[in-house]
Amino acid sequence: MPLRPGRPVLHRHFTHDTLVWAPLTRVVSDDEQGTCLWLATGSPLIREVTVDGAGPRDMPFADWIESPKKIIQDVYRGPSCLKLHPRDAAYSVWWLFDPQGGFRAWYVNLEEPSVTWDDGEVAGVDLTDQDLDIWVWPDRRWGWKDADELEERLAYPGAYWVDDPDAVWAQGRAVVPAIEAGAWPFDGTWTDFRPPASWTIPEPVTEGWDRPRERR
Repeated sequence: MPLRPGRPVLHRHFTHDTLVWAPLTRVVSDDEQGTCLWLATGSPLIREVTVDGAGPRDMPFADWIESPKKIIQDVYRGPSCLKLHPRDAAYSVWWLFDPQGGFRAWYVNLEEPSVTWDDGEVAGVDLTDQDLDIWVWPDRRWGWKDADELEERLAYPGAYWVDDPDAVWAQGRAVVPAIEAGAWPFDGTWTDFRPPASWTIPEPVTEGWDRPRERR
């Protein structure tokens, strides 16, 4: 059954079976186009850090994988955004907005195809980020992001969760023609999106965030 609009949903990111990042979002739509979520600045999230509070981008990957870690409750400080997970696609497309609600860019996040689950009280979307991304500006100029991060981490196959970088690059290249043509979803759809005024920041989730990962 589709997730109802407005429902709070955990957007859970895993490395293998380890939960590393999970902001609380709201459902915009869940239909044949895919699952679309709204992540508002200030929303509660759960994330993995070292015991000293550092994140994975605060140190070389070699040091990160050897560091003891813990999960903390935090808040999302990035730009408010829509996140569309097309059905069975190995990527999601984000619409990024400034604090005044103006559209600023698209972001193509390359990832394993997501899985949606619903336990009744709690629902979520589970995925593994594959690091390589694409920035897309409103005039459809675009550029790769985090290629250096992908390359660095591939040197540690025992710890890294990406095992086929060629497939990741191929998926990214496959999205580029739609970007350059201004085809959906880069055609201006949702660039004027505003969440309903009744959508407040969701309350933190105390149960369900540590549910075992849902896989295909």
